[in-house]
Amino acid sequence: MSESVQTVTSPGASPDRAPIVLTQKTVWVIFGALMASMFLSSLDQSIVGTAMPTIVGELDGVQHQGWVITAYILAIAIVMPLYGKVGDVVGRRWPFIVAIALFTLGSAGAGFAGSFGELVAWRGVQGLGGGGLMILSQAIIADIVPARERGKYMGPMGALFGVSAVIGPLLGGWFTEGPGWRWAFWINIPIGIAAIVVAWIALKLPSRRNPKPFDYAGGGLIVLATSGIVLLTSWESIVGAEVGYDWGDGRLIALALATVAAVVAFVVVETRVPDPLIPLRLFRNSTFTIATIIGFVLGMGMFSALAFLPTFLQMSTGAGVTESGFLLLPMMVGVMATAIGSGIAITRTGRYKIFPVVGLATTALGMIWLTRITGDMSMVLFGTMIFVMGAGMGLVMQTIVLATQNSVDPSEIGVATSSNNFFREIGAAVGTALFATIFTSRLTENLSGAFPTGIGEGGGSEAGLTPSVVAALPDDVRAQVVDAYTNALAPSFWYLIPLVLVGFVFALFLKEVKLSNEAGMVARGEAVAGH
Repeated sequence: MSESVQTVTSPGASPDRAPIVLTQKTVWVIFGALMASMFLSSLDQSIVGTAMPTIVGELDGVQHQGWVITAYILAIAIVMPLYGKVGDVVGRRWPFIVAIALFTLGSAGAGFAGSFGELVAWRGVQGLGGGGLMILSQAIIADIVPARERGKYMGPMGALFGVSAVIGPLLGGWFTEGPGWRWAFWINIPIGIAAIVVAWIALKLPSRRNPKPFDYAGGGLIVLATSGIVLLTSWESIVGAEVGYDWGDGRLIALALATVAAVVAFVVVETRVPDPLIPLRLFRNSTFTIATIIGFVLGMGMFSALAFLPTFLQMSTGAGVTESGFLLLPMMVGVMATAIGSGIAITRTGRYKIFPVVGLATTALGMIWLTRITGDMSMVLFGTMIFVMGAGMGLVMQTIVLATQNSVDPSEIGVATSSNNFFREIGAAVGTALFATIFTSRLTENLSGAFPTGIGEGGGSEAGLTPSVVAALPDDVRAQVVDAYTNALAPSFWYLIPLVLVGFVFALFLKEVKLSNEAGMVARGEAVAGH
């Protein structure tokens, strides 16, 4: 930041508190704490995946293993809107410290879990903190850095999501094969403690008081609605793949009806309360609406693609758990390069519309290219494919958050930020569930067609296939299994491409609002620019 920022006493702040000067050094210290916190939260969405077979086997939870991931995603999605609103109402310092503490506590509890139920419960606690870390980190940057200069800070934040999506499986595999899966959780403890200390010392943000009553009804309804959506999209992993989406199941029908009712009730309540949790008038802002739609479709496409590529690599190349993560490194490089590069370019030019337009077009081209994958393809070619897709995603993720924050009143930065992230998270849950259904049905059909009497001499079923089992099959049988996976995965990307193209079309209509030269706290009268 080219100028320092000096805080002044806000209406709810303590009158005897000395003004604080946010120098360039202080901003970078805060930024470091925010980056560490965001990395912790995003990493834990992917680190458990590769360690899952070992974890559920040791804790006797194989039949319900989906809950380990579902509990975390559910908790994150539930609290995102709540943290955004609370931060706007009372200030962001204490909610941020509480979020770090919850995440660190949940990590410790998950690492020491003695049963599967304990693990799921502590993963939920992790998520309650993780959702706050994601939202408040982005909102705090908006508080202390003007939108005109924010790109160079938010670019690295966007790169973190791509980095964690690749590093997570790598670390999960390494811990599982090395010191043990519990270290996948314990590694968060020292980082979390360090983040709390830095936040306590450096994160000097004003507190506020809101004379309007908090929207408890909206909060309760959005918890119910979000829970229903996540549980519906995770239904197959909860009840078991062999049961699946049986719409004759009364539980499933009741859950769907309750979810719809909660969504409708939430919309009604938000139009009537004096200070709504998510002000629906924000959707009359075309920039906010378009950026939110783009976040939703990107979440559907990005996380769906990332979820199944490691499995394909393990089956087709014989790569181990850790090695398959290394093969995804080109995607991480693509995300980092374009997220950071676009952030710097936005800071220099003040223009941002071109990046989501080009990014979504590039992401779509990368997905089209991925429909050409084969079991025996060169890993250099595969790396180039996923580099292209990662480069496209890196241009979009944080740019739309910046556009969202810049388009709303400074008093609603937290709500706007949380809404954008919330819909992206919901998109990821819905997209992954739909993609999993398409891929799994195709795979089952391909394998049953290739092996009508079962796989191998023992007539084993496709449900028992693991990378080690496939590697031990005779060459001709293994080739058929790999082909079945390839022919199931490659065409499935065609279902994601229209979603990304919808986002591309919306991006063409994204208004380029002039980037503000005032930090959020300055615009709200809580700080003044120093010289």
